Amino acid sequence: MTGRPCSKVACGDDAVSTLTYVYADSMAVLGPLSQTAEPHSYDLCARHAERLSAPRGWQVVRLVQLG
Repeated sequence: MTGRPCSKVACGDDAVSTLTYVYADSMAVLGPLSQTAEPHSYDLCARHAERLSAPRGWQVVRLVQLG
């Protein structure tokens, strides 16, 4: 492992994305891995980021890093 680990229990893969919840807007925001680990965010590996789902009524926003 070269970077931060995935936040999912028992996953040993490197994180590639950071997940943040915006509770007031019922939104889950998945973007590129943040520069530093944040206490209220979750770092996810590619497999867990791909499979991400949110509770019914919530919106998932996937931000993509260009070039």
